[in-house]
Amino acid sequence: MTTSDLVGLRIKTVRRQRGLSQAQLAHPELSDSYVSLIESGKRTPTPAVLELLAQKLDCSLSYLVNGVTAEQMEDIELALGYARLALENGEVSEARTRFAELMANNNLTGLTSLRQDTEFGLALATEACGDLAGAIAILDRINEEDIPADRRIEVSIALCRLYHRSDRLTEAVAIGEGILGGASRPAWSDLTIELGATLLGAYMLRGDLLRARQFAAELLNAADLLGTPRSTVAACWNAAVVAETTGHGEEALGFAERALAVQSEYGQPRNLARMRNAYAALLLRVRPSARKEARQLLIKADQELAQSSASTADRAGCLVELGRAEILDGNYEQAIRYVRAGTELLPETAKTLGAELRLMLSRTYGGVGRFGEAQHELDIVRQWISPLPDTGKVASTWYAAAETMEQLGDADNAVKAYQRALACAGL
Repeated sequence: MTTSDLVGLRIKTVRRQRGLSQAQLAHPELSDSYVSLIESGKRTPTPAVLELLAQKLDCSLSYLVNGVTAEQMEDIELALGYARLALENGEVSEARTRFAELMANNNLTGLTSLRQDTEFGLALATEACGDLAGAIAILDRINEEDIPADRRIEVSIALCRLYHRSDRLTEAVAIGEGILGGASRPAWSDLTIELGATLLGAYMLRGDLLRARQFAAELLNAADLLGTPRSTVAACWNAAVVAETTGHGEEALGFAERALAVQSEYGQPRNLARMRNAYAALLLRVRPSARKEARQLLIKADQELAQSSASTADRAGCLVELGRAEILDGNYEQAIRYVRAGTELLPETAKTLGAELRLMLSRTYGGVGRFGEAQHELDIVRQWISPLPDTGKVASTWYAAAETMEQLGDADNAVKAYQRALACAGL
């Protein structure tokens, strides 16, 4: 049934409940034939006519339009607000439950916009709980619907990010380029620049540096023209990633500092925590002597991530960097504790990040003479990354594994790992 059919049916149902004829409902403002056409779905009443009919029928306008009473609508909006608040406060399991309960509410069926808002919130909560595959399935369902242009871009950002995190880079690129790569690309906005930044991350991970450099410059120019905080953060941070990857560490720090400054002033808690974590990790790589400053930033970021809607993978990544800072300072036992905590948080689907954590554990165990535990972690890494597709990220993981094997005296497997790293890199 069309929307007009449903509105007409509700008017007819309430009219009969009130014991009114079409002529009685119409008089004196409308004709009974016009009311008949409305009830049969052959005419779509204007907002003014709908309001008039609601008054005459002594029912809420919300019921005639949406099939729910004003009280039911208020309950739905309140429940959605509580679910969003739980997600923002980092209560991700509760948020997921609240969104799922709201999706089961039959009154939501005819409220297309609110239902899509609820389903999108459920996808974000599912992602934050570490269920990347579940979040992708929800977003795919939303993407199959007729949704507004901005919602389509939001869904594409989330899908691109989730495919990226799941090491499904071909699909991540396809999602981003599906919006931004065609002749009918939408105008640059905060949303399209954020999608572009997410797509840029996928380019970088699969080793497409030439395209990444070109696209990073395009995003910076677009953000400068827009001049909004959100676009500036997205473009500057990703320019920092490209600069570091191409060997310009100090330039990368400059871009990252600008992004962090804007994020600190305007950003949401979750995104600020993630940005602080990423900046501290960059600082450790570019200026290892600044490890004490980086450690303080990471401790603060970890506290913020725990209190926000950040995913378990976000927190695990922060703990990895804290472990790296402790290793640089010679505090190996503390590093082990941090990285162990990270492995416990990590979802099973995040094999690449999981391998990074295990490699760090292996090196740290080796550094303190616990060679049996070091070899055990290394065996887990080899099992995890062996079936992964060939990407630049996987190549660097194989290379790091080969170095670790070599340090532990496992020369034969080190050679095989180096060969696999070269194969992943296409060499």
